[in-house]
Amino acid sequence: MPQIFHRSTNALARFTIYGALFFLAGLTWIWSSLNTTYSTRQDVVIQQPVPFSHEHHVEAMGIHCLYCHTTVEDSKFAGIPPTATCMNCHKLIWKDSPTLAPIRASFANGTPIQWRRVNDLPDFVYFNHSIHIKKGIGCATCHGRVDKMPLMRQVASLEMSWCLDCHRDPAKYVRPRDQIFNMAWKADDQETLGRELVQKYHIRSLTNCSTCHR
Repeated sequence: MPQIFHRSTNALARFTIYGALFFLAGLTWIWSSLNTTYSTRQDVVIQQPVPFSHEHHVEAMGIHCLYCHTTVEDSKFAGIPPTATCMNCHKLIWKDSPTLAPIRASFANGTPIQWRRVNDLPDFVYFNHSIHIKKGIGCATCHGRVDKMPLMRQVASLEMSWCLDCHRDPAKYVRPRDQIFNMAWKADDQETLGRELVQKYHIRSLTNCSTCHR
């Protein structure tokens, strides 16, 4: 019986099959990488009604975190400042700036600015700012160097594995309570200091599902 296909067709078929597999694997890897950023919003700058610069207000002006986020030590939420807080300064500084027109309008008519949450956990996740502050977790640990951000972005992935890294071994992240709001603080020996503070602050390694999913 005459041969229909040339014997080189077998090699071509193998090359095509393996090439397709590698191509699909590459597409999967690319999609996975892009989808992680898309789904977590990590390192994505969130557009706000007014372009507020933490770098300017915190680093340049020296405004303390608690001036705006007044409830972070005592509440589940860090708190968003009312427009009146902004106007304490901006009734004198940049008072006619077009950029700040939404702030002036909000203050005049009593309608809050609709700020967009940057670090936005899913509704099925319970998180309390105050307990983390009390246990020695600094702002920069989760939010990054916000004092260096012209526009606010989410630094951490906020995925469950990221949370569990800290819950499983809090000694790697805990700091003295008087350094909570110090963005630039670094321990000389985090391992030794961390172990001491875990004991001092009575920190437990909580990894039970009900800790965050209630």
